[in-house]
Amino acid sequence: MLNSKQRAILKSEAAKMDAIFQIGKGGVGEAAVKSIGDALEARELVKISVLDNSDSDAREAAEEIAAKTDSEVVAVIGRKIILFKVSTKKEKRKISTLI
Repeated sequence: MLNSKQRAILKSEAAKMDAIFQIGKGGVGEAAVKSIGDALEARELVKISVLDNSDSDAREAAEEIAAKTDSEVVAVIGRKIILFKVSTKKEKRKISTLI
């Protein structure tokens, strides 16, 4: 569980990033969850954009993806989702060393 200081650090790191995934009309599919899970393992911090035509609300999508990828929702800002998960591979841990 992240505290407010950790969330602030992660949000500031995510501000520098572009969204690498988009949730569209199909909502949160299994292929998207797998890809996001792989990206979390490699990067630890990902930003996702929920498109206007999506059937899912950004908060609902964030909670669903976090549950399926065993990650934490850092923030949902408008239609952007920021997720964090500590990498299982020590050499990939860059963001988790900041918090």
